[in-house]
Formats: sequence, structure tokens, C-alpha cells
Amino acid sequence: MAEPVRKVNGAQAGAIAPQAEKSAVREYAEAFVVALMLALVLRTFVIQAYKIPSGSMEPTLLVGDHIIVNKLIYGLRLPDSFFGLTPLAGEIPWGHYVFQLEAVHRGDVVVFVFPPDPTKDFIKRVIGVPGDTVEIKDGMLYVNGARAADPHAHFELSPDQRESSSPRDYFGPLTVPAGHYFMMGDNRDRSYDSRFWGVVDRDEVEGRAMFIYWSWDSDGSSFFPVRWSRFFKIIR
Repeated sequence: MAEPVRKVNGAQAGAIAPQAEKSAVREYAEAFVVALMLALVLRTFVIQAYKIPSGSMEPTLLVGDHIIVNKLIYGLRLPDSFFGLTPLAGEIPWGHYVFQLEAVHRGDVVVFVFPPDPTKDFIKRVIGVPGDTVEIKDGMLYVNGARAADPHAHFELSPDQRESSSPRDYFGPLTVPAGHYFMMGDNRDRSYDSRFWGVVDRDEVEGRAMFIYWSWDSDGSSFFPVRWSRFFKIIR
């Protein structure tokens, strides 16, 4: 005859007791940690927000524009510190692409590590890709010997203000080496770019600018400085 199931403190012997409920504080703490980790992963490898601090990309990007950059579009780029590595002398100290997806195209607006100072990020437009010959004559852009279709270029100086001794107005010709890119700001007369400090290494490219999510005119000229018309504007 089977032994009847005994009860212990009102519960059947051998039954699984329900797990003690987590405290609300612990649940909130765990949710916060998970959200923080996801945010860090997204920011490091997928997307990141940036603020435009200067007018070098006007009128495409204005001072006070806040943009979203796709950091995964060109591939997976990891900082050396992710592997616990210390870069050797002469190596790029801020990261390498583990694998590449889409190519960097001429005309892309990209964020990259500033070569003379890797603690800074710059945003410019890709003007020359590997193998291109870039030249500036009287402020005008020539690529591979022909006057380039340059619809994004913006000029503030008149022809009589051009200086033959300035790389801003007269540069090259320079053939872009393999694995590098020539960058220029859309505001050609107010941009500190590859004309002055050289080309950008492929591993220095952090991502492509996608759209403006917020814009604030902080120069005090407007009573209500939010630029509503720029919200979610695609960057081309």
C-alpha cells in the first residue's frame, strides 16, 4: 500500500517550493545593469551620437546639429584595449577592423579619428578613395584630372581672395594610397582637412553619418532656438 504524501507546514512533502521572490530593488538594479551593458555595446559597435561643434561642414551640417552615426556599416571595428593589447610604435592605437562589410565610398560623410590627435573625432566628406588623384586649383576640386562634380561644396571667399601659397586654394596633385582616404569639409574655405594634414587610414574611420536627430541654434540669434526643420534629416 502506497504511503500517503505527507505535508510539511501545509505543503506536500517532495513538492518543489516556489523560488523566493526577488526584491524590487534587486530587480531594478539588474534591469539597470543589463540596459547599461546594452547601451555600451550599441555605442561601441553599432551607433553613436555626436554633436557638431564647428561650421566646417556647413551647410550640410550646422553648429548645434546632433547626429547619429552608424558604426557597423563599414564592418566591425574593435579597440585594441578590447583584446588587452598595447599597440607597438607606429601602429594605430585606437582600433582595427576585424572584418569589413560595405566599402567607404566617395561622397560619404564619415566620422574618423583625427590623425594628428587620436583623442579627437572629426567629421568630413570622403573626396578621394584609394587610387584617386586629388588636386585643388583656385579652390576648385579636381579628381583624376577632371573637374569634379561637387554639389556639396560651399564657398565663402571670392576669387580675388585665393592664395597660391595656401593648400586651401592650391593643393596637389596627390594620389591617395591604398587603404587611405582624402577628406574635405563641405565648407571649403573654413575647413581644416586633408589638404592640411594628409589622408585618413581605413582603420581610423569610425562610421558614416546617418541623420540629424536634434538641432539647437545656440548663437543667441533666435528667440526659440530649436531647429525643428532639421529633425530626422538624412545626411547626404
